[in-house]
Amino acid sequence: MSYPALATRTAVVTGAASGMGEATARLLAADGARVALLARRTGRLDALAAEITAAGGRALAVTTDITDQASVDAAAKTVHDAYGPVDLVVNNAGVMLPNPLADGRVDEWTRMIDTNLTGALRIVRAFSPDLTAAAAEGRTADLVNVSSIASHVVFPDYAVYGATKAALTQLSAALRTELGPRDVRVSAIEPGLTDTELGGHIDNPVLREQLGGMFAAIPALTADDIADLIGYTVTRPRHVNLRHLVALPTRQA
Repeated sequence: MSYPALATRTAVVTGAASGMGEATARLLAADGARVALLARRTGRLDALAAEITAAGGRALAVTTDITDQASVDAAAKTVHDAYGPVDLVVNNAGVMLPNPLADGRVDEWTRMIDTNLTGALRIVRAFSPDLTAAAAEGRTADLVNVSSIASHVVFPDYAVYGATKAALTQLSAALRTELGPRDVRVSAIEPGLTDTELGGHIDNPVLREQLGGMFAAIPALTADDIADLIGYTVTRPRHVNLRHLVALPTRQA
């Protein structure tokens, strides 16, 4: 689908170097939005920005580590210097590192919490003043947090990942009570099995094989499916907040 209403929007997308973030950035730009691409992998971001620009879109590559406050602060300055205030933020960056809790992988716990929850909070802190200002001017303003079905469906050995995503979904609900009265929409999107590189970070061979078996048994969602859902969500009339969306492959449902 195309969403002409995006032509007036200025967006920030985290985790834009691959997967759902990349697909969302492409969709937003294809429909006319100015898009700031935030992620750690400079080469991937530069290539994506060049492709979007070559296709007639507008994109800005901003190398950012959302686990580092100074990096987020610098990214916000870069975005504001280039584009001014933004009115659409897609908090998509995330990492999934499952292992049995008994393994005591504190390094993985810390990385998931710092990325999936604290990193998202840093982005909210950096850009929520833009969103509230846009809404005060009568424009549409959106914060979209990409969570996961794991926020409320329990998977063995995914305890910490699921906890971070449950926290992100709960954060979205809490932020609606703060930002909703100021006309900023907050949406949590929870994809089920989706074909991205997220599973490539798994270093546990048993869990990696399990996930591969799921992909073999269930026709998964694509990153483009989630990008389209985000596009639809943020182009509803500004008084309509699609607050909590769960998207599953039909056979997973």
